[in-house]
Amino acid sequence: MIIREIQAKSILNKSKIFDYCLNPYTGCQTSCQYCYARLFMPRYSGHKEPWGEFVDVKVNAVDLLRRQLERAKKGTVWISSVCDPYQSLEAKYRLTRGCLEELLKKQFPVNIQTKSKLVLRDLDLIRQFAAIDVGFTIATDDETIAKLFEPKASPVRERIKALGIIHDAGVRTFAFIGPLLPGNPEKLANNLTGKVDYVYIDRMNYSSAIRNFYRHHGLEEALNDNFFRKYRDRLVREMEKKGIAFEVLFQ
Repeated sequence: MIIREIQAKSILNKSKIFDYCLNPYTGCQTSCQYCYARLFMPRYSGHKEPWGEFVDVKVNAVDLLRRQLERAKKGTVWISSVCDPYQSLEAKYRLTRGCLEELLKKQFPVNIQTKSKLVLRDLDLIRQFAAIDVGFTIATDDETIAKLFEPKASPVRERIKALGIIHDAGVRTFAFIGPLLPGNPEKLANNLTGKVDYVYIDRMNYSSAIRNFYRHHGLEEALNDNFFRKYRDRLVREMEKKGIAFEVLFQ
């Protein structure tokens, strides 16, 4: 793992999904096989290492954000768009926490998306926001499949437990079930019941690299949109039974 400390030029950037995105790190230790950033971030960052094997730590992120917030129009900040803001380096550098402290001072709305239970460390700050949503990517209920595709994420059971803790603290929570991976959709919906305010469901982007990964691990039956539609329908039926609000991002 190549880790560099760098000085960023900007930390609060325009986003096509929310008003802003904020990435305290370039690169991600979580190393998800399906991450769309695999396709462009090594080239964009100048790294020759494969995705998941480098992280640039933006050590000036907090100071930079403080200055940018002085002139920024209030809008929702997505933490993060191309890295996990609570990857293991965050325990040392605390950049996500520092950025949350600055956003809290200005009461900017925030959307946090992660795969790490480390987000619980910052629940004291999260509870003070007037508008904040905290979500976990949970693409399957199957721990073996999750470990295969997301080798350095928190176990699924820990993510679901963390969602429950945050939800019980009065914070809006969500699950991003994307890309939908092999597993038991009914069990997944049941595990999320009472722990989320809403759910997003999305499909796999079947790039050539991910197709090879599926084939290498004998998962060819899940390598098409028919699999997605079948699992989506099972998941949707169960969530409707449970009264869970959801949105399917790919029909």
